[in-house]
Amino acid sequence: MYSDITGIILAGGKSLRMGVNKSFLKLGNETIIKRQVELMKSISKEVIIITNTPAEYEFLQIPLYEDVYKSKGPLGGIHSGLIHSKTEKNFIISCDMPLVTENLIEFIINYNTDKLITISKADGFIQQLCGVYSKKVLPEIIKILEEVDIVDNSKKQGECGCIVLQLVKSINGEIINIASEYNGYKEGMFYNMNNPAEYEFLRKKLLIS
Repeated sequence: MYSDITGIILAGGKSLRMGVNKSFLKLGNETIIKRQVELMKSISKEVIIITNTPAEYEFLQIPLYEDVYKSKGPLGGIHSGLIHSKTEKNFIISCDMPLVTENLIEFIINYNTDKLITISKADGFIQQLCGVYSKKVLPEIIKILEEVDIVDNSKKQGECGCIVLQLVKSINGEIINIASEYNGYKEGMFYNMNNPAEYEFLRKKLLIS
């Protein structure tokens, strides 16, 4: 467990494609958000959630913070997480990635690099919402947020993700080829769910495994 790394869970999306708040859907006997909280508590002594509906998450009894820059997508959530964190290094994870494991997170945290952001490339995508972010990137985040005009809705998801990648590229972040560098990698570990069909796929996958 790390005392010098804060675990930051992003739960700020509106879940429009799912139709309900996906954080509270169940996988097995636990909600997805509770699974993520327990996962991050196994990694870090300090865990916070970034959400624009904090009253819904009060039952988890951990610190809750809203976006400072509203309607800016996940980069706004990353910004809020970093300004409220008390540590320089932080592990950020989206609430809808329930197949990520403690060992995988530790591999990313301990990856040998001096870069200010460490994320992975897997399954043909850069997984920018699961990785290490330093507080030192805050000035660049603010610069990007003040230049973009994004409404966080179902039609803009690709654009929301692109501004996070803009940050990663602007500070030359570390992108790990996780499939070739992490011995425990299994296809789909970064799988995230955005609609009912993907939720059902995850339920069946976890039932089988």
